[in-house]
Amino acid sequence: MEIQIIDQKQALHQALEDSTSILLLKHSLTCPISAEAKRTFELYAKETETQMYVLPIQQARELSTYIAEQFHIKHESPQVLLFENGDVRWNASHYSITVQSLRDAEQQKS
Repeated sequence: MEIQIIDQKQALHQALEDSTSILLLKHSLTCPISAEAKRTFELYAKETETQMYVLPIQQARELSTYIAEQFHIKHESPQVLLFENGDVRWNASHYSITVQSLRDAEQQKS
């Protein structure tokens, strides 16, 4: 699946409206741990049909804050969020972001 950049509230709402589930990576452009999480996310993209997005924190801080507040999920970076039916069903951060954790989260879809 192709990974798209998301940096606006309207784009997030459109993505949630268009898809039953999406994976979103909150990614810091300056953090080596985040760079590794992004590589993992890109690797997983090759095996999933779920729409995937990357939110570059430094370029979309307002959207990142909005997600934390709107969905009651503590902000972390890197952080992957699995949205299902417009709500966050699963999230992981830092070294918990692995191909296996992404697989497991998707296998437990409602």
